[in-house]
Amino acid sequence: MKYTVVRSLVLLLIAACDEPGKPTAHADRESASTTAPVAHADSKAPPSGVTSAPVSATQISQYIRRMFQDRDGNMWFGTTSDGVARYDGRDLVYFNAANGLGSDWVSSMVQDQQGNLWFGTRDGVSRFDGNGFTRYTTKDGLADDRVWCLLLDKSGVLWCGTQEGVSRFNGRTFTSFPIPAADLSQHPYYQDPKQINWIIQDKAGNIWFASNGGGAYRYDGHTLTNLSEKDGLCNNFVQTILEDRAGNLWLGTRYGGLCKYDPGSSPGAGSNAFTQFTRKELKGDHVWTVYQDSAGMIWISVAASGLCSYDGTTFTCYNEQDGEGIRVVQSLLEDASGQLWIGTSNGVYKFDPSTPLRTGRKRFTNWTKQNIARRAAEEGGSVFKAVPRERN
Repeated sequence: MKYTVVRSLVLLLIAACDEPGKPTAHADRESASTTAPVAHADSKAPPSGVTSAPVSATQISQYIRRMFQDRDGNMWFGTTSDGVARYDGRDLVYFNAANGLGSDWVSSMVQDQQGNLWFGTRDGVSRFDGNGFTRYTTKDGLADDRVWCLLLDKSGVLWCGTQEGVSRFNGRTFTSFPIPAADLSQHPYYQDPKQINWIIQDKAGNIWFASNGGGAYRYDGHTLTNLSEKDGLCNNFVQTILEDRAGNLWLGTRYGGLCKYDPGSSPGAGSNAFTQFTRKELKGDHVWTVYQDSAGMIWISVAASGLCSYDGTTFTCYNEQDGEGIRVVQSLLEDASGQLWIGTSNGVYKFDPSTPLRTGRKRFTNWTKQNIARRAAEEGGSVFKAVPRERN
């Protein structure tokens, strides 16, 4: 296998993964670099060579797990069942397991300096060079093929959070990075003590890991340090981590809501290192995603409750009255123009902050294939392209 060395991150240092819905293990396939025709979104039957056409006639996909904007401005939507969809401002193109992507389930996306896109899937990591995919699995040293999150750090090392721990890829080989397995003896319904849900790198260069029952871990390049409930963390099942502009760490948890951690304070009993926000502020305790936009607003998605924003003083919470899909938000992204996109269990939404609250008008509008079709028709273009099969 020929590897391309990953040197540094271009746009985003983090692309992480959310939890809802465990992936099921698929039979391993050999790593390959292939392309094939992509399913037209409204096809009743997939074209030759494609076995999994996008299933929704209206939505980009039912479940939008992750969103990413590449350095060329293309929007990428990682889904639970339709692979990944790329939108270039006019055309929507799907990539899935039938045309080279490792899986139809995509949890995370990052882009390296060479412009390659890396996708975390339930069947390993896939690299897309613009022409075809190269797939990496446990056969290449990956800890597990069920990948929950990816990080490209400042030195260009790719970190992979999987269901069985962490792997690092230096452009040539995958090596294991040991994170202690969580003690799940009090949680017998959990079976994945090594699962890592999220990875980020902070401004100081520390790598942070969100673990499934063991709290959060910080790696400073030499020492691995654990932060858990005994230190003031609101819950040991950490779903997501965000560093805000001021250098505070926000940790979203499964059972304890949201914690803000001041890294300048010493954690421990009686410490003020952690500030906790729970059901009173967020209308729920299970946080999936935390995101900060360019204006400094913190956005928090809460399982089955909706989406909240925090301006540093006040929480504002939204639900299906503000947009039908907002009750279950899985991913958030602000694009280069300042537009906030919301990935939900009912497709993609856009946020319009100019719309007054509770006036009968929706602040969140569903962005569908019909919206894309109208724009393409106005520009005289086709909505859905096919990626031609690479000839040997």
